Amino acid sequence: MSAEIDWTALVVFVFFFALVTVMGFFAARWKSGPVNAHLDEWGLGGRQFGTWITWFLVGGDFYTAYTVIAVPALVYAVGAYGFFALPYTIIVYPFVFAVMPLLWKVAHAQGHVTAADVVHDTYESRGLELAVAITGMVATMPYIALQLIGMGVVIKAIGLSGEVPIVIAFVILALYTYNSGLRAPALIAFVKDIMIYIVVLVAVVVVPHKLGGYATVFTAANDAFAVKGGATGLTLKSSQMLAYATLALGSALAAFMYPHTLTGVFASKSADTIRKNAILLPAYTLLLGLIALLGYMAYAAHIKVSSPNDVVPMLFKVLFPSWFSGFAFAAIAIGALVPAAVMSIGAANLFTRNVWKSYIHPTISPAGEASVAKIVSLLVKVGALAFTIFLPTQYALDLQLLGGLWILQTFPALVFGLFTRWFRAEGLLLGWAAGIVWGTWTAANNGLKPLATLDIGGAKYVFYVGLGALILNTIVASIGTILAGLVSPRRMAARS
Repeated sequence: MSAEIDWTALVVFVFFFALVTVMGFFAARWKSGPVNAHLDEWGLGGRQFGTWITWFLVGGDFYTAYTVIAVPALVYAVGAYGFFALPYTIIVYPFVFAVMPLLWKVAHAQGHVTAADVVHDTYESRGLELAVAITGMVATMPYIALQLIGMGVVIKAIGLSGEVPIVIAFVILALYTYNSGLRAPALIAFVKDIMIYIVVLVAVVVVPHKLGGYATVFTAANDAFAVKGGATGLTLKSSQMLAYATLALGSALAAFMYPHTLTGVFASKSADTIRKNAILLPAYTLLLGLIALLGYMAYAAHIKVSSPNDVVPMLFKVLFPSWFSGFAFAAIAIGALVPAAVMSIGAANLFTRNVWKSYIHPTISPAGEASVAKIVSLLVKVGALAFTIFLPTQYALDLQLLGGLWILQTFPALVFGLFTRWFRAEGLLLGWAAGIVWGTWTAANNGLKPLATLDIGGAKYVFYVGLGALILNTIVASIGTILAGLVSPRRMAARS
């Protein structure tokens, strides 16, 4: 095995990994407030993150290691269709600007830590609160596993084999998250994002230069897709338009329903901080577009891989010196640590507040909440590691696709209540159940693919299952609200 290891790349990789590990433990003393005294301190960093910290943190858990691996892999595999992530990130920031400051104000005023806290406060329904909490926790688990899978891809590219390197990285992640809470990924995100920007900006300049320019890159990709045939190509086919649009819209609406992205929102120190971030975060969309182009560059570089996920690591190994490959691999691996930490914290916050405190120990102290959350964050990471080691990668991929569908079904309960109190908990719970059941059943019947086909009058319409489930969810929630109002007239005067 040692003959295959790129020792220069490994040394550079270990150096930067050690750097962020030290920063992770130091983070417990970064910013004011005792980490272990309150869930606000451990799980939300004391709600004191300003514009720049929030920008790096939200960008760090929104643009993950698996994004850097998977987006170019999808572009490499199918071409233009893989660029759906670009319009989705363009759509999401106006949504963040309009909605998330309102959500922050509600959470800050009432001391809420999770989306399920907000839902319970709005509708006074333990059932709806539990549905939102469980959905968030279940949807997050495979997402963390994908970060470890992304880390595993670059570790393999260095020449290390087996599960031991992943386990070591997991233990380091678990320890400094347990010790420092949200402060750790917030501080590490600075290093991670700067490294990713350097890697991508160098790649999009140097790689085309080495390959003969962007004309050569696009020509090579176009020729490869012509040979493949089917739905691949540099431009979308007419039959792909609806699927592309619904996938982009549905993904945008789901993105900030995840516990990890909402954790970044709740940790901000003001509503204006969130608005400023909604203005600044599109810089990451530019970065994502450049990352996606790596999929096309692989064709011009004559990269041959057994799995599309290996495209980016192989591109760096072939075209760059070992020291820069090690730097790039470290950036991607650290890009797994930041979101994995925030995801485990978000899931732990949900369990602590909306399961443990609501059903098991209602009188638990603030310090007790922090202690429970720390332990649960470890268990969440163990579960994600088990996904990575004991199940085929495809299971994590399939479950993550379902996770996006599932988390989208919490949208009505969380967002509608910020603008209107017309909906009732009974209707929203019925809508959530309808969306979850129909969406899961439809996706399962399509081989767990995110798209479904609707046949109307002989014409076939392909659309994103998650968005279809959300539409059904909203319709059922509306009908359920009307029926519940007829059976039991609401008594909301005191709350309006």
